[in-house]
Amino acid sequence: MSRREEYEQQTEQLLEPIILELGFELVDVEYVKEAGNWYLRAYIDKPGGITVDDCEMVSRRFSDILDEKDYIEDSYIFEVSSPGLGRPLKKEKDFQRSLGEEVEVRTYRAIDRQKEFIGVLKAFDKETVTLEYEDESTQIFEKSDIALIRLALDF
Repeated sequence: MSRREEYEQQTEQLLEPIILELGFELVDVEYVKEAGNWYLRAYIDKPGGITVDDCEMVSRRFSDILDEKDYIEDSYIFEVSSPGLGRPLKKEKDFQRSLGEEVEVRTYRAIDRQKEFIGVLKAFDKETVTLEYEDESTQIFEKSDIALIRLALDF
């Protein structure tokens, strides 16, 4: 396990009780370097959406724990955010919640000269994702071939 993955996993374990107590869902945690700075980001959600006040409440509660545990060697910026409308499906609960919804799949390599697919999420397991198209045909994708999968955005 990489150092980045260890930090993300430890953050999830420490943050989860706070998130559950507040009635939120911990969608994801990421530890990334952007423009020379390290960021530890927690993405939270709840029915009806997350507010700035919700993010601030979680940030204040968790900052003391981060200071106390001090398990991240680098200096970093801690952020709490909503996952946004175009959030990727990563965990089993994300896929479960999105069954029957229209999703966008982007693949690493072209499949039949195409890298973007939009269809209804019909099934998934540890290895595959199945989409159904308007003509009722289905297509199975290997998860290892998928660069991104998220809810399709209609404007």
